[in-house]
Amino acid sequence: MLKYQIAAIISLLVCSVFSQEISKDSVADYYVRFEGDSILRSSIELDEVYIFGKLEFADRRERLRYYVLRRKTLKVYPYAKLAAERLVELNDSLDKIKRKRHRKRYTKKVQKYIEGEFSEELKKLTRTEGQILVKLIYRQTGKTAFNLVKELRSGWRAFWYNTTAKAFKISIKEEFHPEYIHEDYLIEDILQRAFAADKLERQNSVLDYDYALLSNKWKNAPSPKKK
Repeated sequence: MLKYQIAAIISLLVCSVFSQEISKDSVADYYVRFEGDSILRSSIELDEVYIFGKLEFADRRERLRYYVLRRKTLKVYPYAKLAAERLVELNDSLDKIKRKRHRKRYTKKVQKYIEGEFSEELKKLTRTEGQILVKLIYRQTGKTAFNLVKELRSGWRAFWYNTTAKAFKISIKEEFHPEYIHEDYLIEDILQRAFAADKLERQNSVLDYDYALLSNKWKNAPSPKKK
C-alpha cells in the first residue's frame, strides 16, 4: 500500500515530458581577436570544486552503514531530481490554465500518464529508500511531500497519506537538514561525491547551506551515537 502512495506522490509532481535544445557558447565566443592576440572579453563562470577528504569510519559497522546509505541514495536521487524539474513545469503549465475545472482535468491527465511510466519502478522501493526519497524531495523543492500533496490535491488526502505512512514507519512530512542531522549530512556528502565523479547529474538544492562548511563542522564534531 505504501509503495503505491509513494508512486502517487511522485506522480503528482511530474508534468508531461518535453525536450529542449540547449545551445552552448564556444570558447571562441569569450575572446576577441586583436592584431593576432586573444583578449579575454568576459569571464567564464566555473562550477564550485570540492576537495574531498578520505572517508574515515570508526568501525566496520559504521562503514557498512555508509555504503548501504550510499547505494540507496544513488538509487532514489534521480526520482527526486525529476520531481523538482517537473514540479516547475507543472506549475508553469497550470499558471496558463485559468479555469479551475480545466486545471483539475489537466493535473489528472498528467498523473495518469506518469503513473503508467514510473509507478512500477517506484513500487520497488523499500521503506528506507522511500524515506530517503521523501528527504530528497524536500532538498530539491524546499517543500515536504505532505505539503506538495496538500497543494496539488486536498488537505484530507495529505492527512490520509501521512497517517497510513506512519504505520509503515515513514513520514511524508520529513525534511532535510544536513546542518544538524548527521544522516542528512551523509546523504549530502554522498551526492556531492557522486556529482564530482559524474555518477549523478548535478542539481543544486534550493536549501540554504554550504557543503564545505558542513564538512568542517561534522569533521570536528564527535561521532554521533546510533540509537
